[in-house]
Amino acid sequence: MIRTLLLTLCAVMSLRGYAADPVLLLPKTGLHADELAVIVNIDDGLSRAIGKYYQQRRGIPEQNIIHIRFKPGVAAIEPAEFQRIWVQVQRQTPENVQAYALTWALPYRVGCMSITSAFATGFDTRYCAAKNSKPCGPTQQSPYFDSFSTHPYQDFKLRPTMSLAATSFNDAKALIDRGIASDSSFPEGTAYLLSTSDAARNVRAVQFPETVDLFHTYINIKLEKSDALRNAKDVLFYFTGLAKVDGLKTLDFVPGAVADHLTSAGGILDNNGQMSSLRWLEAGATGSYGTVVEPCNFPQKFPVPGIVIRHYLRGETLIEAYWKSVAWPGEGIFIGEPLASPYGGYRLKQYAQATTLRIFLPLTGRYRLESADNPAGPYATDTTLTITHSGIQNIELDKLTRPYYRLMRLLDAREALIKSSR
Repeated sequence: MIRTLLLTLCAVMSLRGYAADPVLLLPKTGLHADELAVIVNIDDGLSRAIGKYYQQRRGIPEQNIIHIRFKPGVAAIEPAEFQRIWVQVQRQTPENVQAYALTWALPYRVGCMSITSAFATGFDTRYCAAKNSKPCGPTQQSPYFDSFSTHPYQDFKLRPTMSLAATSFNDAKALIDRGIASDSSFPEGTAYLLSTSDAARNVRAVQFPETVDLFHTYINIKLEKSDALRNAKDVLFYFTGLAKVDGLKTLDFVPGAVADHLTSAGGILDNNGQMSSLRWLEAGATGSYGTVVEPCNFPQKFPVPGIVIRHYLRGETLIEAYWKSVAWPGEGIFIGEPLASPYGGYRLKQYAQATTLRIFLPLTGRYRLESADNPAGPYATDTTLTITHSGIQNIELDKLTRPYYRLMRLLDAREALIKSSR
């Protein structure tokens, strides 16, 4: 608990910019920088540059920078070669590390697996459908799917992996900067769910009406029957199903935006007959996804929009929310800035006699604001609050005068009874 408090304190102080601001200590909702290891190919100049910049911008500890070497610029690594690399990575990975970030766009595949899934679980043909010359079929389900774990390696012996994929340093820098700009930004953007005319690739559309019903009170969300979104200036989520997506140059993505298209070859990041998922990042999204081998149109092999949205809104990082949304991730590559967290943390504005707290609260009910002179307590009650709607809150408080605060939700009678009976 003390370690979590101190990590939160450091992160919040860096957001605030000066030590005199009061600190609000919150339960852990997402990965911290010291729980992410960055894997760098020392034979690839662009990989080295991306790794160095990301380490500096995110404050990744030096012991979490893992150096490997292999021929750069190739689309795929053979399983035997990957096993050599994998052994080196495991040897260098600190025990507390829960996830990996890769620093290249190529390679994107290991045998029949995506490279992000191979680093997450080790190369394992159970996560492939291409067995006995049958490319279409189910694969091993991820134990991490739709879980609420904040320690995936500790809980599942799996380290979700995302590639900071870019073909130039400027693109990588812009991606990283967008991810950092998104942190605790509570964006006012819109989630766009496009039901397209491509029947084979539109299989997620059956989920869209329920997704709108579930999240319309939290964020702006629109279901549209169209093959292309154009001229939208507030794109927070964009999920569609097409081989190629038109109109990307007319869109503005908010920092932290997630966007992908269900198609067979989106994860083939170099030249192919379909649109590469890299086009989303180049257009301004912060995260995307695509498959690297023929998946057929199993929805389980692609992100479930409602699950991405739910976990992102809870304050989880991009890598956590995205990975948890794919039931069968073995053939899909996750690309983007792993630690982007638009709904994690909070914002404080201090005035002469008052304070405004901006925070995302997924649950209604009564909360108690407590204060202390040090992060370990003891804490005393300052005030109680009644939250009548879930979502982004702008809470007006008296001026905060003590250095540390925490917000605790109070169980109602029914919840307390259920908890006591367990």
